[in-house]
Amino acid sequence: MDKADYSLALLPNGFVDILPPHAGREAESIRKLMDCFCSYGYQIIKPPLLEFEDSLLAPGPGERLSSETFRLMDPVSHRMLGIRSDITAQIARIVSSRLSDEPRPLRLTYANDVLRIKGSQMRTERQFTQVGCELVDNSSNRHADIEICMLSLLGLKSIGLKDITLDFTIPDFVSLMMNKIEGKYKQKAQKAVDQRDIEVLLSIDSKPTRLIALAMKASGNAVGAILELEKVDFPLVIKQELDSLKHLCFDLDKALKDLGIEDINLSLDLVEQNGFEYHKGYGFTLFCAQNSGELGRGGAYDICFGKDDKRQRARGFTLYMDSISKFTKNADDQKYLLVHVDTPWHVLVDLQKQGWVTLRAVEDSQIVKGATHIYKDGEIKQIS
Repeated sequence: MDKADYSLALLPNGFVDILPPHAGREAESIRKLMDCFCSYGYQIIKPPLLEFEDSLLAPGPGERLSSETFRLMDPVSHRMLGIRSDITAQIARIVSSRLSDEPRPLRLTYANDVLRIKGSQMRTERQFTQVGCELVDNSSNRHADIEICMLSLLGLKSIGLKDITLDFTIPDFVSLMMNKIEGKYKQKAQKAVDQRDIEVLLSIDSKPTRLIALAMKASGNAVGAILELEKVDFPLVIKQELDSLKHLCFDLDKALKDLGIEDINLSLDLVEQNGFEYHKGYGFTLFCAQNSGELGRGGAYDICFGKDDKRQRARGFTLYMDSISKFTKNADDQKYLLVHVDTPWHVLVDLQKQGWVTLRAVEDSQIVKGATHIYKDGEIKQIS
């Protein structure tokens, strides 16, 4: 390839060609995740890639996506369109309109690509696949909270990830505390929160900043941190959220023990707020020891769409396949069988039913890359 042709193959920043074997690993991981979610009664949904801008960014979960959304003019309707940057906003629209009369609880799952204007420090890709679940229930049912948290963990376990951490937060904790800080201290306090600087927070003569510092200091094991924070004189709403989180952690621990899963860590970080702008009550981030970045996020939130005041409580999570696929592998026992091009098709199908992946060679002496065995004269032999 000469220099001119090479330049034609370049892609914009944040976009990549996913090549073999990585594309196969991602597809296999998505299949396993969807099989796991569907086995718990979640039904697959597939929203469109493009929507009208005023629909995609309507009041509700879509409002916060404005700065991340590509826009273009529809040559047919001459209206502005948006390319989805997150699936949750589309779920809110569908649940509030086309599925509004379906009985609750409503269980939905999806696996779709999203596109964002720019990448982040943690996620440089601008196009990636989101896989997730949404559980819509009109009540504040703690069993729904347990289910959605467990399903996110079981999904990651189904694709072979180990040493997983589910890190809880209370989404509006920092904003509630910041609203109680005097104006002259707010900028300094916000900077200290962003930099996780406990000493600066403690140096400010303000009770709310001291409470934030205590919450930051208590970050760690979820149950231990909550028991410690229950002694702190937080506002009543925070005390109630901490109590709900405590019982959720107890229930999750019980469920994990019932399944014999021992490599799950439940932690708490009340200062973590990024990405939880529309969540209510609790949110969580998923990590694992094999990956320094986040694997996904989830939590509880209210579904509303447009100017309709009717709200529904939902729980959900989204997994980021660009992060997850780097740490998954193809099955070690996959068998690749080289067969001659003249081998009858019914023989190929029979071999595939036996677990072989058949690779057709167009010449007698041809050795196809990846083949581990060869089929000849009705016999299978290992390739040396």
